[in-house]
Amino acid sequence: MTRWIGQNRGFAAALALFLALYLSYHLMHPRGFSTAVLVQNSNELVAIGFVAMAQTVPVLLGGLDLSVGAIMTLAACVASWLLDGTPLQIAFGMIATLAVGTAFGLLNGLIVVYGRLQPIIATLATGAIAIGLALLIRPNPGGNVDGDLNWALTNSVFDFAETYGIGQDGEATWLAPFVNIPLPLILLFGMACLVWLPFKRTVTGRTIYAIGSAEGAAFASGLPINRARIAAFTLAGFFAACGGLYLAIQTSTGNADVVQAGAYTLNSIAAVVLGGTALLGGTGGVIASILGAMILRAVSFYFRILDIDPLLQPLIEGIVLLAAVSAVAFRTFRVKNQLELFR
Repeated sequence: MTRWIGQNRGFAAALALFLALYLSYHLMHPRGFSTAVLVQNSNELVAIGFVAMAQTVPVLLGGLDLSVGAIMTLAACVASWLLDGTPLQIAFGMIATLAVGTAFGLLNGLIVVYGRLQPIIATLATGAIAIGLALLIRPNPGGNVDGDLNWALTNSVFDFAETYGIGQDGEATWLAPFVNIPLPLILLFGMACLVWLPFKRTVTGRTIYAIGSAEGAAFASGLPINRARIAAFTLAGFFAACGGLYLAIQTSTGNADVVQAGAYTLNSIAAVVLGGTALLGGTGGVIASILGAMILRAVSFYFRILDIDPLLQPLIEGIVLLAAVSAVAFRTFRVKNQLELFR
């Protein structure tokens, strides 16, 4: 355990901070550790969690993706048109929504690789395009998402099973230990485990880490640099689309909100840093960024329970983020050789 903490100090510190914040929050909450509170908190986490996942992959390369919030917004607007009708139509709508986000991510990767533009510039431009398309699709907030889908995916496992008639004949007794788990958490961590963890172990996934650690060495080793860059931004677009898809299901609407898109992008960067992923690239991961997003949301939970003036909330959030980022950055001041950052 001591060795693991030494090798993952950023993640360990983030985990300790989250546990301290969240446990004390629940101790102060009138309803404590109830399923209803856990479901509510989980619903507030999922969208920022997916966008943090999206931001993580380009950051591992040593770059930033400023389009993740815009892609999420575009995906939500697309989903608000398509997630209604028969089960087949809903399934098609989900696939189409994810395809739109993935295509935008692929576009980002192609521009960065073959256009030879800095990621921050390329994604700033494509993010503006995504918001423009979102405004064409939804000039005003609106849409219609299947009611059963909304209820089933934004509540506990029990509600999901009840909505779709799973286990009503008593044959699904294996489901009993999981009925109180919020389904939003299963969706978030399930996507991370099913998509990111297998990808991370591929040659392309390892190349992403190698580029962030030492791009020259990765190139000299014959690793597929271009393929890894394109894959990183494509995966970022996919995760951002997952966030938009869930946001549409959660709110049953689409809204091409420019301010919201910008806020999610900035919060995604904050979540990545809070989770212990280095902005220099090469170290960290998606799970750590989800933890960073959980810290961000845990801070916001206190605003409700302590009834803090909304005018003071941005100030408090800024102070917390500055303190956390400074703590992470403090390590770099003690480094004499940059290679030590990746050990």
